[in-house]
Order: sequence, then structure tokens, then C-alpha cells
Amino acid sequence: MAERAGRESAKGACESGAGVLVVRDARVLTMKPGGVDGAGALRGEKMRELGVLPRGDVVIDRGSGMIVEVRAHADAARIPAGAEVLEARGRVLMPGFVDCHTHACWAGSRIDEWEMKLAGRTYQEIMAGGGGIMSTVRAVRAEDEGALVDALLGRLEVMLACGTTTVEVKSGYGLDEATELKMLHAILSARGRFAGTVSPTALLGHAIDAGHLGGRDAFVRDTVARTLPQALRVLHEGGIEPTVDAFCEQGAWTVEECVRLFEAARTLNPHTRVRVHADQFNSLGMVREAVRLGAVSVDHLEASSEADLVALAQSRTFAVILPCCGFHLDGRFANGRTLVDHGAAVSVASNFNPGSAPCASMGMAIALAVRHCGLTAAEAICATTRNAAALMGFADRGFVAPGARADLVLLRHTDERALAYEFGGNPVERVIVNGRVAN
Repeated sequence: MAERAGRESAKGACESGAGVLVVRDARVLTMKPGGVDGAGALRGEKMRELGVLPRGDVVIDRGSGMIVEVRAHADAARIPAGAEVLEARGRVLMPGFVDCHTHACWAGSRIDEWEMKLAGRTYQEIMAGGGGIMSTVRAVRAEDEGALVDALLGRLEVMLACGTTTVEVKSGYGLDEATELKMLHAILSARGRFAGTVSPTALLGHAIDAGHLGGRDAFVRDTVARTLPQALRVLHEGGIEPTVDAFCEQGAWTVEECVRLFEAARTLNPHTRVRVHADQFNSLGMVREAVRLGAVSVDHLEASSEADLVALAQSRTFAVILPCCGFHLDGRFANGRTLVDHGAAVSVASNFNPGSAPCASMGMAIALAVRHCGLTAAEAICATTRNAAALMGFADRGFVAPGARADLVLLRHTDERALAYEFGGNPVERVIVNGRVAN
């Protein structure tokens, strides 16, 4: 009833023109193909159906931040007096990007390690020498919470300018209890100051702290027994339905350790959402375990076997591919074509982080996913909007329809395929966040 009352109020405001924004004469990607209603992911070949309205007007109530009408383009006489008008002139209007996998909260720099990589050192060799994730861990441990907040907000503004209106941000550069909680508090603080939406994830199984007193077994035990319940408490107090993540890889967490962490999280809170990094460098069996556990997503998948990709595609677990990582690290990319062709719900994310993917641009992620992961431009657009929103549990965004949150981007282009065709620049002309033009 409250939602209906809100829509009726918004409709009344639009009729008077007060507090109304109208985007006129746009090529609208509604992300609602024929026969598909509401929110939720699109799977397989449905990912290619963008629900295009070739010439449309989108009417937004700025007070509620809600889309109230999507219609065929009309003449100016139908624009309410006093409405703000944004002339699209045939350019593409689409949902704001939803970046469902980032490590955007960090301190320090990894440029020196990048030069080591250029000189021939592998990512895993750098990690084994105390670099990689652990170098960022040391920097984050030394930084105060306020500085982490400021740095994160700066990165979020860059992402927003590139069209990302909803962002997942992981902890994971703390490893010890105090620093993991500091990171989660910093993410929650930035969340309250960002025009878009920030969704925190507790990445508690990121790396193994070799300096932990008692060794590996004690570190894993302390993470599960001490850090995990405190992280869930912080998220609960912040009004967040918790998501727990881990990195399953040689030199990081084993399959058994990841399962132990996830099962403990669900014992503490049955509503905990589970996500996992798997098969970035080695296929260790985590994909099948994630499917068995009913994980929300498996992310990376560069080293996955075709059989595991098919099993993932046929499950309810999302596949998240991270092409910026392959571009920056080692030229290895997930096989998105196999995933889509077998009916997967695929998402594409930036993996924005200082080590393997220093890239804030979802436009660049789309360009790389099409070139190297086998996706079509339409599939990559779906993977960065509607599917990513569904993965993160948001039923009010990722599509353009009455009742949806008005998080939108107006491209510089009249053809959405240019998102994948061009690379290296910013394809976004205007960003609308919660009903208001942000730039």
C-alpha cells in the first residue's frame, strides 16, 4: 500500500510538473524484453534482448527518485509545465551500471609490483615474496579509518562519472579482526555520503597471513571464530543483509577452508549470502562446492574446465567474469560464451583494485568482455546492469520501467554497441542518480 501511495503521489507531482525530470527522445534500453516482467536476472539467449524503445521519453519524479512513466516519444505539448527537460536527441538511455565485484577500499600503491610483473615476475611469485595482497594489507593496517573513507569516496566519484551508480565494495585487506572491522566501518561511512548505492561485502577469506601467531591453522581458526561473528555484527548494525566472500586459490584459502567459513557464517546467520573467488589461476574444485552450497556467485573462472562452467550455468548461482583482471595481469579470460550458451546468468564487473585491476570503468570492462570473453555487446550490457543488480539483491534497478529507481546513464552514442566498440574513453554523457542529474 505504501509503495502504491508513493507512486500515486509521484504521478500527481508529474501531472503538475513540480519536481519532474523528463528525458526526451532517447533510444531507451529498458532491459525488459518481451514476455519478461519485473526484475531478476536474464539467462542465456535472453541476455541479448535489451527491450529497446527506439524513440522514447522517460518521466522521473525527483522527489521519490522513481521512474513514473516510460512512453513513446511525444511532442513538447505533453511535457508538464515546470518540468526539467533533458534532451537526448536519439542518444542511448539505459540503466546505470551496477558493479558487483570491487575492492575499491584500499590504501597504498602497487605500481612497483606492476613493474616487477612487466619484468617477468608472475602475480603468484610476487605474492609469495610478501607482495600482492599482503602489501596492501600492510598499508591498510597502517591507515586510519578517516583516510580510508576519503580515498574510497574519491574512487566512488570516479566510478560515478563513468556511469556506475551501484557498487559492491569488499573488505579483505585487513585479515586481522581489528582491520577488517575498520574497513567495514569505512565502507559503511562512505555508503552514507555517496550519491549512489554502496553494498558492503565481508571478504574474510582473502589471503593467509603468514605472520599470524600460531601459523596457518590458527589464522583460519581465528578468522572463523573471532573475525566472522564481529563482521556479521557490524553489517547487521549497519542495516545490511550480510554477504561473506573468500578467495579460493593456491597460496590463499583452500576449498575446505572456504566451506568451513561459509558454513560457519550461515550457522551464525542463516540469511548470509555467500560469494567466492574461484579458478583465477587454478581449478581446485570450488565451483562445484559453491553450486552445492547455493552460493550467490562464483567470480573469476579464468581457469575453469568446460564441465565446471556448464555445471555452473545450469545452477542458480551467478557467474561473474572479470576481464579487466586478465587484461592487466596475464591475458587469461573467462569463457563467457560457454556460460551464456548453456543458460547461465552472467555478470561482468570491474574488479577495481590496486593489484590486478586498477580500472574504475565499466565501459572498459564491457569492451574487454566482448573482445576476450566471447560476449556480444548486448550480453555485456545485460551483464553490467540487470543481471548485476539481481545478483546483488536489488529488485528496483537494472531496468527502465515505472516503479524502478531512476539510476540512469545517457550515453554519448546513438548505438549501444559503441559501448563495446570504443574503449579507453568515457562513453557517458550524463548520469542520473536517484532521480537527479549528477553531472
